[in-house]
Amino acid sequence: MEDILNYSLADFQYNDNPDVLAPPEEFETWINDPRINYCFSFFEQQLLRTPKTTTEILSNLDHKKRKVINLTSYNYLGLCSHPEVIQAAHEALDQYGLGASGAPLLSGTFDLHVKFSKMLADFKQKEDCLLFSSGLSGNLGAIQGILRKGDIFILDEKCHKSLVDGGTLSGAKMLFFEHNNIESLNRMLEKSKGRRTLVAVEGVYSMDGDLVKLKEIVEACDQYRAAIYIDEAHSTLMFGAHGRGVAEHFGLEHKMGVTFGTFSKSFGGVGGFICTNAKLTRYLKCYSSPYHFSCAPSPVIVAGLIKALEVATRDSTLRDKLWENVNYLKKNLSDLKLDLGNTESHVIPIIIGSSGEKLFQMATEIQKRGLFLQPVDFPAVPAQSRRFRISVSSQLTKAEMDEACNIIEDVVVKGLKM
Repeated sequence: MEDILNYSLADFQYNDNPDVLAPPEEFETWINDPRINYCFSFFEQQLLRTPKTTTEILSNLDHKKRKVINLTSYNYLGLCSHPEVIQAAHEALDQYGLGASGAPLLSGTFDLHVKFSKMLADFKQKEDCLLFSSGLSGNLGAIQGILRKGDIFILDEKCHKSLVDGGTLSGAKMLFFEHNNIESLNRMLEKSKGRRTLVAVEGVYSMDGDLVKLKEIVEACDQYRAAIYIDEAHSTLMFGAHGRGVAEHFGLEHKMGVTFGTFSKSFGGVGGFICTNAKLTRYLKCYSSPYHFSCAPSPVIVAGLIKALEVATRDSTLRDKLWENVNYLKKNLSDLKLDLGNTESHVIPIIIGSSGEKLFQMATEIQKRGLFLQPVDFPAVPAQSRRFRISVSSQLTKAEMDEACNIIEDVVVKGLKM
């Protein structure tokens, strides 16, 4: 191979190895190079404690336990370790055991699943709700179940891979429009005129932290009579007057045909859900493979999630604290003259540029200084905008944020000047 550093994961998906159980030979050469192997050591590092704002990891860099300020976790509202949530899960463990031990349609539906589905449907102001065992399977299963060959599936180019995989399984024709570009969307809608069409967007885009241009999206879809599917994975419980998400934030909940959410982020658990009309959920129970061929979500987790929803919506305390922290941290980072992209949310990128080598050098020093802030490399983001991605939590203290900014200033700001 030529210079190893000129390659990325984008180059090895095609596999021509005659042994079907072996990866491409070039991939093995690439990933076993010490420089590439070192980059991968940043991933799958072991957390040894609850993913609170200060936690402990077993570092892959030097195999040492390290206390770190955690700016990487999706535990946005701290509900993963909230005392009431933990207590609810403990009580459910005693009553129901660890897992559901069955698929929902046969033997895996518990009273807790029915209760929580009703709560979520009411919360999202939809007729019905379907629970999935993971967020990825929720997106994938909903799209795979709704669409068929001959349908048109139009996605923002920055939509999550789970939506793309769902479209692939459905057999629908997929069209992608330029991110938040309404003219580009209109061109795709024009191509799909007269066909069954579903348009997918995200409330908060997970790598950039910007919001969907929902008003303009709705106007375009209304004109072409296309339905809208909104992925609120990174926005449920955090946007809107009642925390229902970005659709509520824009006053357009009634225009959303399907609303998706995940439990692995602001809820602090694991799983996914969609809320939509009752006829569609009944249909999907029969035709969404990840729903009826997967074990139902653990009743222990569901009990915790029920309490998490109650805690998060009893008042706006957690949400208000989150935005207070977002504003404080964003101002401090902006004062350092860092490129934060177009973020409008609790997801804050620090864009480094095109040098992967510089990104991982900074990542090494950051972690050694006690900050858990993971590098995001191409092809997860464009090659010219490699970055760190901050996930802000309502539980961050000013002392933690100040220390994090000091480390970022010492390592990132100075590193960008070199």
